[in-house]
Amino acid sequence: MTDTTKSPPELEQLLADLKPDDADLLATLHRIQEAYGYVPPQTIPILAEKLHTTPAMIYGAITFYSEIRLEPPASTTICWCSGPACRLKGSENIRRALEAVLGIGLEESTADKAVGLHLVQCDGTCALAPLLRLNGQPTGPLSVSEAIKLARELKEKGD
Repeated sequence: MTDTTKSPPELEQLLADLKPDDADLLATLHRIQEAYGYVPPQTIPILAEKLHTTPAMIYGAITFYSEIRLEPPASTTICWCSGPACRLKGSENIRRALEAVLGIGLEESTADKAVGLHLVQCDGTCALAPLLRLNGQPTGPLSVSEAIKLARELKEKGD
């Protein structure tokens, strides 16, 4: 069992400037996730203590925001854009094709954690619609057949 009464030195550094009275919880969760790739569950009680709140309040915020993860991310992350421009240009068909080829749904990862499929909102890169973000990099415009090819390559790479 992990000792949650002591902060790892890295976490102490991440939380060093955190003041309970004016803490921005979401920014702090993003900071932790940026450092670890996710919010390790053992950091929740430490963060709750620093913010003078309960672990349940921290957990509630984490589970409310879909971009905050409690598990390590997949090696390769595909983010499917659900924005209006992408949808008008057929992104729903791309999403369905990705789900079929990878055998997962949105907000899931393949069993081997090689590929994760996530939903993102429009970030204004509409000139590339329909697009995916592959490990954060915009990729588009994509056809359904190009998305299928990409998914197959990633799946084979992971197997």
